[in-house]
Amino acid sequence: MSDSVPEATSGDEAVEVEPEQEPEYDPAAPAPLNVPRTPTGNADVDAQLERLGDADHLATDGHLEVYEDVHRGLRDALTALDARPGPPAPPRPYEHRS
Repeated sequence: MSDSVPEATSGDEAVEVEPEQEPEYDPAAPAPLNVPRTPTGNADVDAQLERLGDADHLATDGHLEVYEDVHRGLRDALTALDARPGPPAPPRPYEHRS
């Protein structure tokens, strides 16, 4: 048996068909880590965690930019939590002084 692919014909001329080639495995190529990311329930934080997936398809030297961007976004999300007004403090009991 031969690994060659039979020729396909188109009209009067023969057309050689290329066999499908498997993509070569390159251990140095970027590959997803497939680390699960559990949603936190905070839309801003979850968006930043999903952004980490962008580093999966970059070479190692491109990770720093993504990580710094995510860090900045998480810091902003935490700062925004501090800036939001919380529930009012309970009233202090009246103290009678003589």
